[in-house]
Parts: sequence; C-alpha cells; structure tokens
Amino acid sequence: MSALIHAATRVTAGVFLICRCSALFEYAPNASFFVTILGGITAFLAATTGLIQNDIKRVIAYSTCSQLGYIVFAAGLSGYTVSIFHLSNHAFFKALLSAALIKFSIAEIVILALTPLLASMYSLALASKLICSIISFAKLGT
Repeated sequence: MSALIHAATRVTAGVFLICRCSALFEYAPNASFFVTILGGITAFLAATTGLIQNDIKRVIAYSTCSQLGYIVFAAGLSGYTVSIFHLSNHAFFKALLSAALIKFSIAEIVILALTPLLASMYSLALASKLICSIISFAKLGT
C-alpha cells in the first residue's frame, strides 16, 4: 500500500513539475513537442493494453496510466490549467471508483462480469461522478 501511495505521489509531482516549469517549456518548443509526443504515446499504448486485460486491477491501472498520458499531452500543448484540472478531477474520480468498486473473485481468479448488483453499483458510481463533476466545475468558476 505504501508503494502505491509513493508511486502516485511521484506521478502527481511529475505532472505538477511540468506545469510549474511552464515558462521553460514556452521558451523551448522542442522540449514541449517531446512532452506532447511522449504523453500521446503513453495514452495510446496504455489504453490499448488495458483493453486486453482480464484482471480488474490491471484494467484500472492501465486506465490510470492512459489518463496520465492525456494529462501530460495537454501540458505539452501548453494547456497547463487544463492539465492540472484533469489531474485533480481524475483523483476525485479514482477515489469514487475505489469506494464503489466491487470485486468478484472465484478461486482467486478475478472476472469481469456484469451482474445486476454490479450494474446497479456502476450506475451509482456514475451518478456520484456526475455530481462531483458538477461540483468541480462550479468550484472552477469561482
């Protein structure tokens, strides 16, 4: 658990550092282009790898990696505010997902099967994400 928190902190700090060094990236267009390409490749490869996974933990891990690729991609395109907003939004959504996630396992094999209970929990998670999105957009305007 502490390794997971440590890794998440390092990734968040990396994105925050890219955004804080925005002045340097504005004067170095080649570096900004490199960050954009790196973020795009990360987003694409992580998303396509996540499509073929059977374990729900791996699907969520690759989804997170893909979202971080989008965040770095936005920072490379000089969308630093959008990047930080997506990072904080992703953190809230990840917390909601972790709170609402139900893991089904049979003999230590995790399966992705939508049962009626899981479908109702999924709709509850979507509703809570919608509410948090509305709150975060309202906070952004103030």
